[in-house]
Amino acid sequence: MEKKHLISRRNVIKTTALAATGLAAGGCNESMFGKSGSGRLAFNNADFYDADGKFDVDAGKDAYIAMMKYHGYPIFPDIREKLWVSDYGTGEFLKLGLGANMFVNNEEARYMVMDLFLLPNQMLPEHYHLKTAKNPAKNEGWLVRHGLSYVYGEGEPTRPMHAIVPKCHMNGTVTVEHEVILKPGEFTPLVRVGSRHWQFGGPEGAIITEVATVHDNDGVRHSDTNLVFP
Repeated sequence: MEKKHLISRRNVIKTTALAATGLAAGGCNESMFGKSGSGRLAFNNADFYDADGKFDVDAGKDAYIAMMKYHGYPIFPDIREKLWVSDYGTGEFLKLGLGANMFVNNEEARYMVMDLFLLPNQMLPEHYHLKTAKNPAKNEGWLVRHGLSYVYGEGEPTRPMHAIVPKCHMNGTVTVEHEVILKPGEFTPLVRVGSRHWQFGGPEGAIITEVATVHDNDGVRHSDTNLVFP
């Protein structure tokens, strides 16, 4: 079956550059930046899937790189190739997804540094970390570089929450609802090792540096057991 037209990488970069400098004209792609000339990041979920409904990783990378350019985040050499992108098998990338670039994950010294990317109003699913045969349970914290991130973990539930949990995540539910709002330059740690946590991107998305002990995929557990990973 012929693959449907996806986001043009050249148009994404060109339009983002205009938006970032406040020069977006009336002819900008509305599916990419909301109302014409708004200069705000906005995407169309259908653009991330082919005619068979398969998630297009390259289109996902295009969107995160567009957001990087929008915020003036440096485009490091080979970042596109290194960028990990997923919709967790939901078909709802704009509601539930993640981009991540691992800079270092040192199993011998047991430390790691990674940048996380959330599009506007995109949820990173609720999860937690267990110890494995090779490594202790991961301990971590998050520093927002650009945009805004709502970080959720254990504690008194926040009412009302800023985040809207999508139906594709446990039918719109989570188990922890204590909210910490992080703006650029602000940091928050995990409440305790092994505790559940999740994040939600603000209206202009979020670029977050995660500092942590070593990451071990074997120790990752998600509250929603129906999620699928690449």
